[in-house]
Amino acid sequence: MKYLGVNEIREAFLKFFESKEHLRLQSFPLVPQNDNSLLLINSGMAPMKAYFTGQEIPPSKRVTTCQKCIRTGDIENVGKTARHGTFFEMLGDFSFGDYFKNEIIPWSWEFVTKVLEIPEDKLYVTIYEEDDETGNIWHEKVGLPRERIVKLGKADNFWEHGTGPCGPCTEIYFDRGEAYGCDSPTCGVGCDCDRYMEFWNLVLTQFNANEDGTYTELAQKNVDTGMGLERMATIMQGVDSIFDVDTIKAIRDAVCQKAGVQYGTDAKIDVSVRVITDHIRSVTMMTADGVLPSNEGRGYVLRRLLRRAARHGKLLGIEGEFLAELSKSVIACSGEAYPELVSKKDHIFKILSIEENSFYKTIDKGMEILKADMEEMKAAGVKVMSGEKSFRLYDTYGFPVDLTKEILAEENMEIDENAFAEEMKQQKERARAARAKSNYMGAAATVYNDLSVDLETAFAGYDVFEICDAKVVALVANDKIAQVAHTGDSVAVFLDKTPFYAESGGQVGDKGTIKTDTGVIEVTDCIKVIGGKIAHIGEVTEGSLEMGATVCAAIDKGLRMASARNHTATHLLHKALRTVLGSHVEQAGSYVSAERLRFDFTHFAALTTEEVQQVEKLVNDAIFASYEVFAEEMSMNAAREKGAMALFGEKYGDVVRVVDMGGYSIELCGGAHLANTAQVGSFKILSENGVAAGVRRIEALTGAEALKYYQAQEAEIKEMCKLVKATPDKLLARLEQILAEQKETAKELEKLKAKMAGGAADEILNTKIEINGVTVLAAEIKDIDGNGLRTLGDQLKQKMASGVIVLASGKDGKVNLMAMATDDVVKKGAHAGNIIKAAATVCGGGGGGRPNMAQAGGKDATKIADALQKAKEVITEQIG
Repeated sequence: MKYLGVNEIREAFLKFFESKEHLRLQSFPLVPQNDNSLLLINSGMAPMKAYFTGQEIPPSKRVTTCQKCIRTGDIENVGKTARHGTFFEMLGDFSFGDYFKNEIIPWSWEFVTKVLEIPEDKLYVTIYEEDDETGNIWHEKVGLPRERIVKLGKADNFWEHGTGPCGPCTEIYFDRGEAYGCDSPTCGVGCDCDRYMEFWNLVLTQFNANEDGTYTELAQKNVDTGMGLERMATIMQGVDSIFDVDTIKAIRDAVCQKAGVQYGTDAKIDVSVRVITDHIRSVTMMTADGVLPSNEGRGYVLRRLLRRAARHGKLLGIEGEFLAELSKSVIACSGEAYPELVSKKDHIFKILSIEENSFYKTIDKGMEILKADMEEMKAAGVKVMSGEKSFRLYDTYGFPVDLTKEILAEENMEIDENAFAEEMKQQKERARAARAKSNYMGAAATVYNDLSVDLETAFAGYDVFEICDAKVVALVANDKIAQVAHTGDSVAVFLDKTPFYAESGGQVGDKGTIKTDTGVIEVTDCIKVIGGKIAHIGEVTEGSLEMGATVCAAIDKGLRMASARNHTATHLLHKALRTVLGSHVEQAGSYVSAERLRFDFTHFAALTTEEVQQVEKLVNDAIFASYEVFAEEMSMNAAREKGAMALFGEKYGDVVRVVDMGGYSIELCGGAHLANTAQVGSFKILSENGVAAGVRRIEALTGAEALKYYQAQEAEIKEMCKLVKATPDKLLARLEQILAEQKETAKELEKLKAKMAGGAADEILNTKIEINGVTVLAAEIKDIDGNGLRTLGDQLKQKMASGVIVLASGKDGKVNLMAMATDDVVKKGAHAGNIIKAAATVCGGGGGGRPNMAQAGGKDATKIADALQKAKEVITEQIG
């Protein structure tokens, strides 16, 4: 068995499958495209899901890749063992309805034994226990002895993910020898010890899993294989772990050199070295693919990995920044395979440096506080850190909660998860208030913290739209606490009581005016800031406003009523969705303004047209039923007994506000509503779509906005009627008539084009040439579709009697290609399918077919001449 480096194995694999007519594709980016189910690509198959599901046409029916992957599910184990890692490369070959078991199994054996030269007596395979077909291919076609074919159950050797395509797996194992075994008399393939290492999984998708648990054979079978490159390298290099293979060892050595330590001499040092080695690979690759550090999503994954690596650098005694420098070793090892690492190296260095530097500015202080907190906990015999303390580390000192957990776990401690979650919720509320404030008043984010903690505002705006004896109890002008504000000043006014509803629960804040004897304030928003204080955001448009002044606060009643229509409608919508779709539906978010409403809810499939219509009808029925809307406060227990719905994920106090709409809809809610559902007027759904896994969104209009929508639709219909000369009641029939006439005209046009092309057959024949004694006709025909090309090809074939015909045409921005070969020329080696496949590739397309006839399509009509030249070259090779 020969030694091969990581880069050599990768290239050998890809070249091998290229020799089997596979298209080599570059690794897809780590950021998924059009796939909301993943934060990061985590397998070779993941970026090709659209090909397997038929949503997109693959560039070739045979594809091979080496895919960059990130998995962080067991990040806590990275470093602690020599087997776990977050970044890895997955070699794979894929068949989209092309070859299947009889091809991939012998090919995999050929690659392993002939290319990699792994001794056959070191290899075993596993198969699904009911898949005798695969076992027979291994035994009869490959020649593997039965005793080296191990049957395993569904959990090990059958790929299935709910309903849909599924199938058996067959895996190839390498026997590392008795030294790696467990000495158990039953030790064998499938044992949990380290002796038998699985390195290549062949997933053979041949069934469809039905709802009732049965399986039906797929008409189009697929192949999806995956070989972990680093794991394969451990075999080819005879080393014990992925951290010992050549490219990763080079990074590991760079870490050791930077830290001034030696690997393998101290267990704790080794853990830190492995963490940094793995994580620097991940963050370098992620940054190259455009991921930026943040506190959510994939950005948080990047930040978490980077900060974890930085912390372990500190444990090793590394002074100053080092991650950007270490990323150079990743680029040096993998830049040839992933050229984006080289082209984006300056960007990588900058991002890693900025983020690491930012972390160091806070990490030392945070570590001091954490250690002090831990010492207090030890002294008090406490094992659980409070939510307040753990959140302070996260929010103030930049400590990811996972890092705090990890450090605590080293001392057998933990955090209070529920308390931390509550602190996080409050922080999000503060962040929303700060963002609103920044929009209206600039960037100062701490001025509200300077207000008295006792400051309170009584909200009286459920039923009252104007209060003329309110007093100014606090005033912020131009980002500073003030005693007076003048014309042009941006202000946040705090009153002792107000009719203004502050943005909450998805309902936007009120707008309106605050007037005094000395001035006028135009209120453009109303928000809740720290401590639940109600801030009236706006500008002094006339005169001045002083602290302690008595004011008249009045909301814009029209805007409030419009918002209330939409809010009341969301309650009716929630009820209708649960009625139509089921009780699993829960509100997952909402936005209610004067213009429209947006309602997010839990559901796992797109609504059908009929379901949307049912929901819309139920909401309008409830509007027309004129239910009175009552709101009252009661205990939580009383609310439950009344049947009130609580929003998913919300936490409530002992006393809650219940909004009851005639018994039809009963929910806990603190928002502003109508007095009667009839005031909604009407309800119209504009759209329904998915926004996240298991979350759907409906956007809708009510009241005057719905009327505007209907009027716009009516105006558009009238314009359409004018264009096609029809009355509204006959518009559909008229459009169907026009489309039918257009379709018939198109057919006649294609017939005419085919006839004209056929008439030009003799002229086209004059362009034929001879290649190695075979007549070859390769020509471009203007503006004709695939059927027309085939008809013309049949005519030319009859006239030629013997030869090869290749025709191409550009139509509607697309390319149609067709090739034919007479039987005598096929016997000489001509193959129309391979000719057309090569030509189509030049035009950015694909296709194929039989030896005597094939068709294909392309995307770039400017390459037709090049495609025809390529066809001639292939013909020359075939009959040479």
